[in-house]
Amino acid sequence: MKRTLLSILVSIALVSCGGSKKATQSVSSVENTRYTAPKKNSKIASSESSKSELIYLSEIKESEENRLRFNIINNARQYEGTPYKYGGTTEKGMDCSGLVYTSFLEEGISIPRVSRHIAEEGKRIKTDEAIPGDLLFFITGRRSKQINHVGLVVDVLPGQILFIHSSTSQGVIVSSLNEGYWNNAFKEARRIM
Repeated sequence: MKRTLLSILVSIALVSCGGSKKATQSVSSVENTRYTAPKKNSKIASSESSKSELIYLSEIKESEENRLRFNIINNARQYEGTPYKYGGTTEKGMDCSGLVYTSFLEEGISIPRVSRHIAEEGKRIKTDEAIPGDLLFFITGRRSKQINHVGLVVDVLPGQILFIHSSTSQGVIVSSLNEGYWNNAFKEARRIM
């Protein structure tokens, strides 16, 4: 009887710790607790406003370069929920490189339009050097041997990199590099600025 009771109590304790919830928790629920969704055409003007919107970015020192990083991230986040559209660069539809291209262009920075060409810009970095505003590149699909997907790093957490991108199935979303699909498809990280 004691063994049965102990077994039941241990089972209840394990379930109540949320072990299974942590394994299946979506990135969107994680990131929604961390960010205030930006309003259309809003820019982060100073590090003070960035501290309230981008908690982990608050440790990055204020500089013109970092202000650009914040604004580029803010530009991309304005398109969250936008459906996927091959070749798209507007609120009506975007592909992955269109999102990155548009987010940089809105800050006056011209980069190539295609993800494999963007991957030739800037310098390659290790993932543990990645900071918000850097780019992640992927090779998706079994037949592809060249970079065909790009995402913009929006936050770096202990052991996790969150990036915004346009997926063919869900449109513009925030994902984690820890997700099996993206981790397996990951090719390289690059810093444009």
